[in-house]
Amino acid sequence: MKRIISILILSFLTVALYAASINGTVKNKKGEQISGAEVSLLQSGKQIAKTQTDINGVFTFANLNPGHYNIYAEKSGYEKSLPQSLIITDNSEKTINFVLKPINIKPVKEEVVLEVLSVVEDDAEMSVSYSGVSQNNQYGNAKRNRSLGGYNYDQPAVQHNTEDYSLIEENRFHSAKDKPLSTFSIDVDKASYANVRRFINQNQMPPKDAVRVEELINYFSYDYPQPTDGHPFASHLEYGDCPWNENHKLLMIGLKGEEIENEDVPASNIVFLLDVSGSMNNPNKLPLLKRSFEILIEKLRPEDRVAIVVYAGNAGAVLESTPGNEKDKIKLALNNLSAGGSTAGGEGIQLAYKIAKENFIQNGNNRVILATDGDFNIGASSDAELVRMIEEKRDDGIFLTILGFGMGNYKDNKMEQLSNKGNGNYAYIDNILEAKKMFADELWGTLYTIAKDVKIQIEFNPNVVESYRLIGYENRLLNDEDFNDDKKDAGEIGAGHTVTALYEIIPTGSNEKTGDVDDLIYQSRKLKNSADLLTLKLRYKAPDENTSRLLTEAVKAKPVSESALSENFKLASAAAMYGMLLRNSEHKANASWEKALEYAKAAKGEDKFGYRAEFITLMQKAEYLSK
Repeated sequence: MKRIISILILSFLTVALYAASINGTVKNKKGEQISGAEVSLLQSGKQIAKTQTDINGVFTFANLNPGHYNIYAEKSGYEKSLPQSLIITDNSEKTINFVLKPINIKPVKEEVVLEVLSVVEDDAEMSVSYSGVSQNNQYGNAKRNRSLGGYNYDQPAVQHNTEDYSLIEENRFHSAKDKPLSTFSIDVDKASYANVRRFINQNQMPPKDAVRVEELINYFSYDYPQPTDGHPFASHLEYGDCPWNENHKLLMIGLKGEEIENEDVPASNIVFLLDVSGSMNNPNKLPLLKRSFEILIEKLRPEDRVAIVVYAGNAGAVLESTPGNEKDKIKLALNNLSAGGSTAGGEGIQLAYKIAKENFIQNGNNRVILATDGDFNIGASSDAELVRMIEEKRDDGIFLTILGFGMGNYKDNKMEQLSNKGNGNYAYIDNILEAKKMFADELWGTLYTIAKDVKIQIEFNPNVVESYRLIGYENRLLNDEDFNDDKKDAGEIGAGHTVTALYEIIPTGSNEKTGDVDDLIYQSRKLKNSADLLTLKLRYKAPDENTSRLLTEAVKAKPVSESALSENFKLASAAAMYGMLLRNSEHKANASWEKALEYAKAAKGEDKFGYRAEFITLMQKAEYLSK
């Protein structure tokens, strides 16, 4: 008994020791709250912590050791505050408030404007030179106030754009004789489509590497036949003329996941892992995130469970695993969140997976949903560290969904890589309708995996195929030997999901040269006499298994005439042309906005949710922007 009491006393003293905190506000001279201000905490002259004020201008440093600290606040467009000194004792709570003054830059007078020699301006910096004297505006595109004859620096604009995208080197044509095998992991990610839409709706052409063509193609659901042979998905192939190159053919490979009624979907154990750092303090980030997750909460069943983990300077659980019928409790925890602090993403991932494992549902749907702008900067933040962490967690039978939000500091490359390595999928939420698409229209396809590590390997017949190229999937290519390696990770298919891939094919007898290698000295090539176009091989694993199953199908070379092409073929072709035109692809040949629109309009069909009509509108906008 004495031992238990001693432990309790020690635990109490430990909690008390780390209960000290500093909180306060940052305001301007008018008494208005300043959100996104950086507050730095120093000890012995060294910075030990940094946070950002939330939307109400409030900041907090918690769990501090006793000692002497210095603290100051700063914000672009304002003078940095003087450092304040304070002493923290055991269990003390200190409050300190800052008032920041706007930087006083005198407006340019009309007579001075006449002496301006040059103005160089972009999103990151504006440099104005007056008769040899240069002033730099580090606040971006400050609002011009013509009545004052200058710029209003009380309202600094958005900071320098630090969005990040991985370099995409487009797949090239390969000789079917020299490289007959093409191997890749399937992909149901759709983030690129919504992110590109965000740029176009802001009247900008997207960065080239923001355009992943396979994600534009797979944004749409296709009308492929359901599986009937006991496997969780069925394959469908269509072969016809290539709409952007009359001398080429186009092969469409479609996979259709089994559709499952809501009541037949196993119980779900879901952990929301939400970024509430200072970088999420924008209307299109945390507020949109909350609205989006409310849609999902409404769809929860009593047998489903949800926990909420948040991360900023530190990670913590704000809601224990809670039954899905306690919707008000879940929404209250969600809507009480506010943004502030730096981003300890790695720590949050560890905690989210820990809670998911503690509440693991055998034969159920266990998933972490990470929502962030991807701007990890505290703790495990390098791509390599985070990828290794995610790879370790995927063996626990817990799947991953990543949702991207916001702009300006959006880290697309990091989120795509994590989703690829974590048995997961990745989407970008640019508006509330995209959230509805994810969490209402396509809920169980998003959240319930029916097949994992799905790989495709095609062997092309050199008797029929001169050369070929896979359109998109550059980040999903596998070595040929990876196809039979069950340790090699690949993509997942959700309930009712469709997956589509396109190959551009140059038939044999073509005079077109796409690269060749010298004849081998020690081997001779001897082709079998076959009229097949190719052999398609698929591997997949059941969600709770580690051994793959193999499907094989030989495909005859029977092209379909253009008049007989399906809506599926035309829609996928339109999306491919859209992507190639946005990227200004070297392989676009005769692709044009007119041709892409023609195919998209022909494939509009019933369009239950209006996604195809929106696609047509986006292409019309992109056509004008491209000019």
